Amino acid sequence: MKTLLLKFIKFGIVGFSGMLLDFGITYLLKEKARIHKYVANSIGFISAATNNYFLNRIWTFESDDPQIVLQYSKFVLIAITGLAINNFVIWLLSDKLGNLNFYIAKFIAIVVVFVWNFSMNYLFTFN
Repeated sequence: MKTLLLKFIKFGIVGFSGMLLDFGITYLLKEKARIHKYVANSIGFISAATNNYFLNRIWTFESDDPQIVLQYSKFVLIAITGLAINNFVIWLLSDKLGNLNFYIAKFIAIVVVFVWNFSMNYLFTFN
């Protein structure tokens, strides 16, 4: 149980760095480049997910699995599902159910996807 908690904490630290990367890229693309908010969100999310894969492989899960392409594919599949969940939560909170600020909705979406990503990567990708 202690090992699982330590991995969860490390995953959270990596996730926080990914969140900063995600928000930064999303902000630059949406506000400065005037790219559609869902396209900007997707690019930010995928950039952070790729960065997070390498950090989680090396630090969180200390994986030395030689099948890196297969492992990365699993991680990306989970991330793409997470992206769909992320965009759905943002759409639900900022467009459908009310007019919640885009970035507050995005933060809530990140928390939801964090739980999804850790669970699936712990059980499926880095087992």
